[in-house]
Amino acid sequence: MAFVASIFCALAFPAQAEAPAKQLFGAETKGSQQRPAPLGSYSKGCVAGAVALPETGPTWQAMRLSRNRNWGHPDTIDFIQDLSRFAAKQPGWEGLYVGDISQPRGGPMLSGHRSHQIGLDADIWMLPPTRLDLSRKARENISSISLRRAKGAYVNKNWSAQHHAVLRAAAKDKRVARIFVFPGAKVQMCKDEKGDRRWLRKIRPWWGHHYHFHVRLACPRGAKGCVDQAAPPKGDGCADAEQWVRDILSPPAPKPRDPNAPKPKPRREARLSDLPDQCARVLRSR
Repeated sequence: MAFVASIFCALAFPAQAEAPAKQLFGAETKGSQQRPAPLGSYSKGCVAGAVALPETGPTWQAMRLSRNRNWGHPDTIDFIQDLSRFAAKQPGWEGLYVGDISQPRGGPMLSGHRSHQIGLDADIWMLPPTRLDLSRKARENISSISLRRAKGAYVNKNWSAQHHAVLRAAAKDKRVARIFVFPGAKVQMCKDEKGDRRWLRKIRPWWGHHYHFHVRLACPRGAKGCVDQAAPPKGDGCADAEQWVRDILSPPAPKPRDPNAPKPKPRREARLSDLPDQCARVLRSR
């Protein structure tokens, strides 16, 4: 009751007592009763009218259900279902295991993920599903598989042509803005792709992302409150990924640090007032 009271005070008297935004959004268990709309940017925003990806479908299962992060903009839910049907056609794959999308109303999460705030991001597990009847308990305990070797410079034996095909299908989807994956995977795809290479532009190397790949959709047409990320640089991005690999294998010397420089301030917890004004209405919607 005390926590609920603190949330009410934060919403009613934001100047006097404003709780961290992650507590406010993390307390919500259902989407808002509003028209679907991503509001703000991927790492500073919320989502109105989010819908839940059903926990189990014919070609997918949502994982880690206790987190309640299988919510997203309807375009994201449609995209995941479409990609899962493509994945189910790959040898050895029954579909997709889906990780975090967003909280029911988006916003900062109680733990992990600075992005995933506006319902347009989704984590897809690298583990090829061989069954889609996992219990809730099993989905809490099963783990994905890592595809990286040498700290992400190369792919390992778990990498397959099917991973390449699923990533290519995701990148070719017009709704997708970019996909984050570890550098070695991008370099491997650059080596293996023999056809149209334009989709490789959307595959972006980033730290981690070897147990899952992270799909980011562009703001839907007409979503005035949504802020798109800048488009990836022109070209296929393969040279950039190769530089990432070189830096992994031979890390550049760290820049000298001024011993008299002040210590960096810890990152301040985001407050509701840091988010778009519409996010307060998203929280109030019942």
